[in-house]
Amino acid sequence: MEAQRKRKRGKDQEALAKAREDRPTISDQFADLKAKMAEMTPDMWDAIPEVGDYSLKHKQVRRKEVFTPLPDHVIESSRTEGAIVNALDPGAATPGGMTSISGLAEARGKVLGLNLDRMSDSVSGQTVVDPKGYLTDLNSLKINSDAEVGDIEKARLLMRSVTSTNPKHGPGWIAAARLEEYAGKLVAARKVIKQGCETCPDNEDVWLEAARLQTPDNAKTVLANAVRHLPGSVKIWLHAADLETDATKKRIVLRRALEFVPNSVKLWRTAIELEDVDDARIMLARAVECVPHSVDMWLALARLESYENARRILNQAREALPTELAIWIAACKLEESQGASAEVADKIIERALASLRQYQVINDREAWLKEAEAAESAGAPITCGAIVRATIHMGVEAEDRKRTWLDDAENCSSRGSVVTARAILAHALSSFPNKKGIWMRAAQLEKKFGSYEALEQLLSKAVRYCPKAELLWLMLAKERWLSGDVPAARATLQEAFKANPDSEEIWLAAVKLEWENRQAERARLLLAKARERAPTQKVWMKSAILEREEGRAAAALSLLDAALARYPTFDKLYMMAGQCALEPAAQGDSSAQGAGNADRARAYYQAGLRRCPESVPLWLLAARLEEGAWGANKARSMLELARLRNPKCPPLWLAAIRLERRCGEVKAAENLMAKALQDCPTSGLLWAEEILCAPRAQQKGKSVEALKRCDNDPHVITAVARLFEKDRKYPKARKWFNRAVALDADNGDAWAAFFAFELQQGTAEQQADVIARCVKAEPSHGELWCSVSKKTGNQRLDRETVLRKVVAQYFAPDARGAPVSGTASAVANGSSTANGAGAGGAQAAAPAAADSAMQM
Repeated sequence: MEAQRKRKRGKDQEALAKAREDRPTISDQFADLKAKMAEMTPDMWDAIPEVGDYSLKHKQVRRKEVFTPLPDHVIESSRTEGAIVNALDPGAATPGGMTSISGLAEARGKVLGLNLDRMSDSVSGQTVVDPKGYLTDLNSLKINSDAEVGDIEKARLLMRSVTSTNPKHGPGWIAAARLEEYAGKLVAARKVIKQGCETCPDNEDVWLEAARLQTPDNAKTVLANAVRHLPGSVKIWLHAADLETDATKKRIVLRRALEFVPNSVKLWRTAIELEDVDDARIMLARAVECVPHSVDMWLALARLESYENARRILNQAREALPTELAIWIAACKLEESQGASAEVADKIIERALASLRQYQVINDREAWLKEAEAAESAGAPITCGAIVRATIHMGVEAEDRKRTWLDDAENCSSRGSVVTARAILAHALSSFPNKKGIWMRAAQLEKKFGSYEALEQLLSKAVRYCPKAELLWLMLAKERWLSGDVPAARATLQEAFKANPDSEEIWLAAVKLEWENRQAERARLLLAKARERAPTQKVWMKSAILEREEGRAAAALSLLDAALARYPTFDKLYMMAGQCALEPAAQGDSSAQGAGNADRARAYYQAGLRRCPESVPLWLLAARLEEGAWGANKARSMLELARLRNPKCPPLWLAAIRLERRCGEVKAAENLMAKALQDCPTSGLLWAEEILCAPRAQQKGKSVEALKRCDNDPHVITAVARLFEKDRKYPKARKWFNRAVALDADNGDAWAAFFAFELQQGTAEQQADVIARCVKAEPSHGELWCSVSKKTGNQRLDRETVLRKVVAQYFAPDARGAPVSGTASAVANGSSTANGAGAGGAQAAAPAAADSAMQM
């Protein structure tokens, strides 16, 4: 191996030496000269001249200088640069001889106006050129560039090649004509398309293009030639009829067309539309002979005929088109229009289904339902019901029928097809008469879209099939009571007692009926019976509420003591007992609240807290009692204990913060608020309080932070709306109030703030709209709302009255410190002042009504 490498190395060296001999490198070529450079002295090096520029540019004769004129705007800007302009008062000096650049544009405009005026005819008043549209007309002129002209020439050569190589190709002639039209040569385009018509006389598109390029009069001539070559072209005949402006001439053209093309449905339809009723009937009779496959012709003829003739025509149509569904439905509508019953309609639809099955037509359930909705839209409810009853079960498994039918009814009602939805639910009830859910859906549909009579009839039928359904009995009784028929409502509840003797809801509904009609003794007797037959905790609570509303606090306390013995873990009983103990009537005197009453109430609250330590309202009532009777320190300790037992509870934090504010400890309140927001960072209740109680400069920042933490909280939205109201941004405030009540329609405080805003800034219509929406929403929660609605003596108040009282009591002195105006105060039904004020407005006044808010 070593010898082989040596031989290879030697060959490489020989090859390299030979290559250098043939092609020596530059360094080898100058090797001798470099060797002689060693003999050079320093003087010889210094004598070498510097490198100079010996190019040809110094040997050529220089040309003369070339001057290029500057643009005018450069000269003008150079002239005016650094100049001092003296502004003269108008009239103080006469204009000098200096020329203004802007004056040139003004002069050009004046010259243009003079030219336009010159073009007008001053004698007749007619204008040769429209001055207003002159510039627009100039812009509409097409100026082809050189490139476009070249492209057009290329396209013209191409089109010429197409028409010459294949002269019978109609689209080629059409394209060539349109190219000339695009180039602006309309005469050439007409000439090209004329050649196309001569070459391709059997192409209707070429004739139609030729007619389009001609004037209306010439187009008639073109189409007259076209129908000679193509008498069976429907498009040409229709276009020829469209060119006629006189209805009589149109009829002539279309009737002539029908002579050549009697089987065109489109021609028949267009011709019939131009005729009156009598002539249309004659033409339709001929049309169904020429085009028996057209369903529209048969149906149109049947609509124009009498009842007997229409039946005969529909029978003929059914023989001609045995698989057409629309003919059977039209027959059913015809019978309905003559007063036919639902049984007749059912027979017709059944025959239709049998005929379709005989001809092996697939019956689509969804298509039938759409036909039912169409029949409802056409004013044929009996036909709609017959279609639903005959087809609703198609393709539905037995176990899926109830769910599927309820979904169909919901979809139909959402689309506004109430009759269809009612028919679906009626069929579902005939199949499932003991399903109270279907009865409920049907009752809701009738309540929303139907009449009182229909709803009462439906509910009366429902309670017969579902006597154990308490809700159906209650709905029937309520509807009869709302209609003013109190004896009927009482009789309904008596029947409900027989079917459900131990039903708490029915007993309480009977009590409410008597109470609302101011029959307190009847209500008391019913509650006594209810405590024997259905002794639930709610029945005992309602019994105590009745006695308290009647001013018999002692009797209420005795009932509450008996109820607590039965239900020691029901926190509302302890709350009511404590409230009753604080009333003077509970002690048998008429004096103000005494220490004995407070001790007794404290005993009830403490007993309740031992049994129900997680009841937040009970803790709040107890703390409120401690504050009023024994001072803020006791209340503060109780709230701290409540927070230990119920961590992360915003209402407890809020009560502690308001306690500090009432005591004047603003710094302590701020510290508690900071801790509360750390403990409950997404609590809208706390953020709303923080926004309303913060200094004005910080309220915007607080609201931004609150919206980041809890964007869709109604308390925060209401607080932000009140900020917009303070800043007099009334449209934004109204938008945010609307958003608040939309997020939580059950929050009465938001409705009250909204109504107070409209009293200040809205119109009478806007105020009435808020009241109507509030009554419809039926709010039942809210700190301020419950303080009024659950106050003793206010149980019978309707929603509107409660709304006005809340506004009058808490929003009369609003957060800006401006009282409600005289008119608004009168509308709010009272001149009461709020129980508290401050930076938070109505929200800060709420703790003063805590006792009333806890009433049941």
